[in-house]
Amino acid sequence: MSELRVASRYAKSLIELAEEKGVLEQVHEDMKLFTSVVSQNRGFQMLLRNPIVKSDKKLAVINGVFKGKVNEMTLAFYNIVARKNRESLLEFIATEFEKQYNLKKGIQRASITSAAPLSAALRQQIGEKLANETGKTIQLEEMIDPSLIGGFVLKVGDKQIDSSVKYSLRKLKNNFKDNSYINKL
Repeated sequence: MSELRVASRYAKSLIELAEEKGVLEQVHEDMKLFTSVVSQNRGFQMLLRNPIVKSDKKLAVINGVFKGKVNEMTLAFYNIVARKNRESLLEFIATEFEKQYNLKKGIQRASITSAAPLSAALRQQIGEKLANETGKTIQLEEMIDPSLIGGFVLKVGDKQIDSSVKYSLRKLKNNFKDNSYINKL
């Protein structure tokens, strides 16, 4: 069975249990913390993936890092996964948990890349427009890329709107190339 499929099942089970126990929001924060620790600490990530290091050693490190910082249920979940020798899946489980949590709560992630920072009013306007279009709560992630020159690139789910000057110039350049090729015939 693929890692993603297994991670998805573990995440679903954790969401259901957390919801049943009334600690879904706390567990969600714990899983975001786990993702953050893994992304900021390559050594920890490599430890979890290392097949040579025994599970009990990995479990000791996990407990050392997260004990007292996460909900008891979350820590128990980490222990169960580690005892089954699947601690390398924890980062994938955390990612899947986030996806399933967003789906359950009706949250849609969107990212906007612009040449300069957006004003608060524009950010709010875009968020409201997307919320009206999708019918979901929008989590807008903003990135800056000066190479866009102007405009923006908006990604929502599997859709992308590229309204940047860079894209328009590239399109114009390709049109000139295509037309010059046709004129030579």
